[in-house]
Parts: sequence; structure tokens; C-alpha cells
Amino acid sequence: MITPLWIALGSVALVVVYFWSLYNALVSLKTNIEEAWSQIDVQLKRRADLIPNLIETVKGYAKHEKTVFSDVTKARSAMMGARSMESKAAASDMLTSALGKLIAIAEAYPQLKANENFVQLQKELSDTEDKVAYSRQYYNNLIRDYNEKIRTFPNTLFNESLGFHEKEYFQALEGERKSVKVKFS
Repeated sequence: MITPLWIALGSVALVVVYFWSLYNALVSLKTNIEEAWSQIDVQLKRRADLIPNLIETVKGYAKHEKTVFSDVTKARSAMMGARSMESKAAASDMLTSALGKLIAIAEAYPQLKANENFVQLQKELSDTEDKVAYSRQYYNNLIRDYNEKIRTFPNTLFNESLGFHEKEYFQALEGERKSVKVKFS
């Protein structure tokens, strides 16, 4: 008679331990995802802070390129005003495109390319772009791990009741996949 009681208690204990470990693992992954998004946000802010200095440096050499400066300024404003992950991703893509045009313009001015401030700003911007790319990759890796944990059996039976839902990857928008074309009149 004692044996069935121990088997029942052992089974209940296993189920409790399973739910406890599943919940803690999902909470840990979700926290890591939030931290990874925060890192992307930090790098996007750093990039946005570099842009006014870069624009001012280029303006001195390329005064007639006002539309590019305007596009970069608008994209930066959109980036600074974005609140949701989707709007930040869209603004980031718009800013990347505008910055590509700005750098292309700078290539047409040898004096600007030799300017020490411009070279330093360009280096910092390039470094920041690398950090943004790495942060996006890290974020997507965590999303993959989280979604795998949610999709695997028997977790699929319980994740919704525990309050965990699949998350979306940070993806490039359609416009970001196209090459940037710059024309000089």
C-alpha cells in the first residue's frame, strides 16, 4: 500500500519539477531577449548620436547635397521617435539607407575623405554598424532558442497556459535588401 502512494508522490514531484524548470528556462530566455533588444537599442542610439557630427562635417564640403542631408535628418528623427520594436527596425533601415547615400557623397570629395574628423566619424559609424549587426544576430539567436523551447513537445502543451508566446525575429525590410543607387548630376 505504501508503494502506490510513493509512486503517486514521485509522479507529482516530477511534474512539479518539470513545470518549474520549464517556467524558469522560459523566463531566463525571455529576460535574455529583452536584454539583447536593449543592446540593439543602445547601438541604434549611439549611431543616431554620431549622425549630426557626420552631417556637419560633410556639409562643409558638399553644400549642394541638401536632399541627402534632409533625408538623413528625417531618418534620424524617425529613429529617435520610434517606440516599438517594429518602428525602430523600420527607422533603422531608413537611416541605414540614408547614411549609405551620405557616405557615397563623401566619396566624391577627396578633401573630405582626407579630413581627420570625417575619417574618425566614419570609423566610429562603421564600428557602430558592426555592433548593430552583431546585436541583431545575437537577438535573433536568442529568439531562435526561445521559439525552439516553446515549439518542442511536450512544452507546446503548456507554454500558452504559462503565458509564453512565440516572438518574431528582427528582420531586414524589403527596401534594405535592395542595393543603394547614388547618382551625381
